[in-house]
This record gives sequence, structure tokens and C-alpha cells, in this order.
Amino acid sequence: MESIGRDLREMQRVPLAASHVAALRAAGIERRYAAGAFLARAGEPADRFVYVVRGEIEVVNPFTDERHLPSTLGPTQFMGEISFLNGGNWSMPMRAVEETSVIEVPRPEMLRLMSEIPEMSDIVITVLAARRRRQLDSHDGTLVLIGEDDDRAVRRVAEFASRNRLPYRSYALGSPEAADVARSCAISADRPAVIFGRDIVVTDPTPDKVAQLLGLNYNLIDDEAFDVLIVGGGPSGVSAGVYAGAEGLRALVVEDVAIGGQAGTSSRIENYMGFPTGISGADLVWRGEVQAMKFGTRFAMPRRVAKLERLEEGAFCATFENGQRVRGQAVVVATGVQYRRLPIARLEDFEGAGVYYAATEIEARYCKNAEAVVIGGANSAGQAAMYLSRTARHVRLLVRGQSLATSMSNYLSSRLDADPAITIEYGAEVSALHGDDRLEAVTIRTVADGSTRTIPTCAVFIMVGAAPNTGWLSGLVELDEHGFVRTGVAIGASSPYATSHPGIFAVGDVRAGSVKRVAASVGEGSVVISKVWEHVRS
Repeated sequence: MESIGRDLREMQRVPLAASHVAALRAAGIERRYAAGAFLARAGEPADRFVYVVRGEIEVVNPFTDERHLPSTLGPTQFMGEISFLNGGNWSMPMRAVEETSVIEVPRPEMLRLMSEIPEMSDIVITVLAARRRRQLDSHDGTLVLIGEDDDRAVRRVAEFASRNRLPYRSYALGSPEAADVARSCAISADRPAVIFGRDIVVTDPTPDKVAQLLGLNYNLIDDEAFDVLIVGGGPSGVSAGVYAGAEGLRALVVEDVAIGGQAGTSSRIENYMGFPTGISGADLVWRGEVQAMKFGTRFAMPRRVAKLERLEEGAFCATFENGQRVRGQAVVVATGVQYRRLPIARLEDFEGAGVYYAATEIEARYCKNAEAVVIGGANSAGQAAMYLSRTARHVRLLVRGQSLATSMSNYLSSRLDADPAITIEYGAEVSALHGDDRLEAVTIRTVADGSTRTIPTCAVFIMVGAAPNTGWLSGLVELDEHGFVRTGVAIGASSPYATSHPGIFAVGDVRAGSVKRVAASVGEGSVVISKVWEHVRS
């Protein structure tokens, strides 16, 4: 399956050209660091690009202060993480092994150089992406979770980190690894914890607090102004972010959970053009996120827009749930849809403790060698069933209708039928959930005759229905009877993505009549920016 930045060693064999180094010298300053001096510490802003002229730099284990990796950085190589593009923080400490000379270029100047010298930009971005890939593959980061399987708060942090492609380590309560980390932080290894480096133990952990530590949730200036606010970080929103940045628009993408949206939870997309061996939804959208950041588009998460208002001067004001506000000359609505919450008793009790709305690597661990139940008949449900069948003992796909022919791609339904680890039950639904603190069993009801049976399971994946996320629009635009945004000819607009309110556009699954496919969403996000540009410049 396709992925980005696989071979870090291969990428680092391509040095910056002499002309690139000359540009760095002109834009930055040369600094010297004594042996043992730290050039960066975890949690500090990644606010500069560091090119090594002489000497040696090592990655430091934040818990032991020892060298963390066998390889080091030397002359012609450079420090940097993918968070540099978005103004985030360093995830690992970096230290001079011997007296070291470097060229340091402030982040704004480096982004300018990257926009002006595409060949240099290609080398830098490829290496930064490869480093993040290595961190993800080796679960190598300063963020450490203890008791993920036992504590919902820690589990929510794990889900946030996993879906946003943030490296972290996870240790079971009472494990030797947890004991070692806890000892270095002077805390108990028998209690769940979220730890960032050796000095920060996060109390009452939430994704928002972790995002702040990693620099993802940077503090926007209140009433900060942008050319365009893109609300939603799925394929259509990220695509809009790429093209907005490429056109020179000052853009902000706001996402409340994870970049990727529902597509980010898809373990394998096989019908997206250009990826014959398939690509995960998270990897596909991450490529777009990196691309958008290269063009200067900013991302803010986890941030939910609670209200949108039109200002007297014609701009728009978006208010987040925390009360913070940002402004935009135009708004692109790309909030997509969310799976419906089924009317089952005690559903909320088990959400995050046996009931899930995504099937990624992290959720798959919770049903290893056990029975898993997937509810739904569309491609997302089929992809989830295929992915979970690799780890679960058996996967039971419940479809309320009598066929998959109209709701699922043929190639996918054929694979489900052929997989001995998957059973499809038509005309079936979950009518009850059982368990104390965690899900232990479900009752399945046969729609035709009302008969029921109870089976043991520790994981139910709900992937049914599509409720649009449009409540925050505050009545500014016309919606159809299902809550989707009406656009184009339906409201007499010349653009297929224009809404009933000038300056507000809608793309992707949230738009009434849209084709619910990733490729269609990416296309809409790219095309809409031409109309946004016209509105902003008019």
C-alpha cells in the first residue's frame, strides 16, 4: 500500500545544493554550539530551520538524557520536523555532540525560501515527512501514555494522537516500561497518566491539552483576520487549503477532531486514481495537509466552530466553543457528515469503551482475537470489516437491508463474501448493549420476524447514516430538509458551490446533492477556491 516518506536514509542521501545553502546563509545567521548544548527541547516552538555546517547533532531520549538513535546529523544535513511547517513544537530534544556550527533561518524566512525555490522545498519536505513516518512506525515520541486500555481519558488522547499522526508510546498499567517512565517522572506506575517528556505530567488529560503541548493548538490572536476560513479538515477542506495557499490566499483550516475527517478513518482506499495498490485515508489526507502547509495554509485543531456571524463590513466572524473568534472575508463549509448515533439504550455509556465510530489501528487493537460487530452497508463499513478481520477472530457485518448492491462498491462486497473471517447478516440490527464498565455483549434482532439472540463481543463499530454538520451556520444559508447545504442552481447561484449567502461556499459531503466519494470531495475543494479568490479580490 502506498505511503509517504518511507525510506529516511535514502532521502537524506540527497543533500541541498550549493545554491540552496547560499540562500540559507543569506536569509539566516551562523551560530556555534558547545558540546552538550541543546539546540532544541521537546515542547519548544519549532521556529527555525537549522542546517549543519560543521560538527554533530544527536537526538536525545527525554527520559534518560542519553543518545536516542544510533544515527546522528552531520554536515550537509539539517534539523527539522514536519511541525515546522505549521508552526508547531519540537517533539524530541536535540543536542550538540561536539562543538557544532549551524546556519539558523527563522521560520517565516525559510517558508519564503521554500516557496521561491521548489527544488529545495521538495528535498526539505520529503525528509521531514520521512522523519515523521519513522517516528510513527517506531512509536517514537516524547508523548507517553500509561493505561490506555483502562482509562477513557487516556484512550481519547491516544485516538487524537493516532488520527492526527502524532508519534507516542503506550504502556500498560503495571508494565516494566510504565514503571521505568513513572519512576523518572516520580509518579505511580499503577495509575493512568499522560506524560510529555520527563517534566510534564498532564492532569485531567484532554486532546486540547496535548495539542497545546505539541503546538497544534497554537493561540490564534483574537479576531485574527484571514482571507478565507475553511471549516472542516476532511478531503474537501484540506484540498481547499492546498489551493487557497497556492493562490496566495491567507487561509485557516479549522478541524474539531482530526485532519482527515471520516476519510481519515478509512484503512484502505483502492479506487482513488493514482494509487493502484491502495492508500489509507489518513495517509492520503496527510499528504494534502503537508502540501497545504508548504503553501502557508494554517491549521487549528482541535477547534470546533460554534457560531458563524456576518459583520457589518462584509466579513465573517467564526466563534469557537472556547469563545475565541477569527475573521474571514470568505468561508468554505467543508464540515462533512458524521455517523448517526443509533437509538440504542446505554449507547453513551459504551462510547469509547466498546462502541466506536472509526476503525483505525488503535481501535483494531481493542478487538484483537475477539468478535467484532460492524453496523452499516456502505463502503466505509465494508472497509472497516476488511481491516478489522486482520486482528479480530471474527467480524460480523450487520446490514439492515437485504443487499449491498446499491450501497457498496462491487469489488468490496465481493471481497467480503470471499473472506472466511467475515459474516454478513442481512436484515439484522443491534437492539441492546450489555456490560458494566465495558461492552461485553450485544443483542441482535432479526428485522423480518423480530427474533433476537445475544452474542459476546467487546467492540461494535457504528458506520450508518450521514448527519450533516451544519448547526453552527446559524441560519445564514439555506439547508435542505435533511440539513445539507443547498448550493448552485438549487438556489439560483452561478457557481455549483455557492450558497444562498454571498461569500459562503460549501464543498464535499455537507453539500446537498454531492457525490459521497473522496475523489469528488478533493475535486470540489480545489475548484471552489477560484470563486473564493474572485469574492475576496472583488
